[in-house]
Amino acid sequence: MNSELTHNLNMIAETARDFAEKNIRPNIMDWDESQTFPVELFHQLGDMGFMGIVVPEEYGGSGLGYHEYVTILDEISQVDPSIGLSIAAHNSLCTNHIYEFGDEEQRQRWLPQLASGKVIGAWGLTEHNTGSDSGGMNTTAVKDGDDWIISGAKNFITHAISGDIAVVMTRTGEKGARNNSTAFV
Repeated sequence: MNSELTHNLNMIAETARDFAEKNIRPNIMDWDESQTFPVELFHQLGDMGFMGIVVPEEYGGSGLGYHEYVTILDEISQVDPSIGLSIAAHNSLCTNHIYEFGDEEQRQRWLPQLASGKVIGAWGLTEHNTGSDSGGMNTTAVKDGDDWIISGAKNFITHAISGDIAVVMTRTGEKGARNNSTAFV
């Protein structure tokens, strides 16, 4: 690893560590005991650039890479793994799905809000009879003219209660077939 990258990662680690010590550690037990999801904290994380870590700057993100992503998650998770996991879920499951697979209109519409932390991303895959087996899921999406009709149910949706924008996985082909799923926002 070159010295410039090492220097940058050390600065990012220190920033994430300091933020976690100041804003997360003092509140862990209160959040846990009251079963509170600290939405305001995630708005602050957005201000820090931690809610759109790998999202390009043109969409309001930090434009960083996966070395930085892992560094931030590691430092936050050392203080509170549940917050680290929520940052990862927001960045990877919701936001990155839209960035990687959305069209330009979808990226422009949703990524700036997600990267800023003004909204929290949710993700739905798991179903009661199939777990997280995307090939066997029962939730379907069927094209009806210009619309899609989604039928089914999800459970254990990441950020279901606190999320504002959700990516939901559906089956658009035969159960068990390859390439049989489509994500909807």
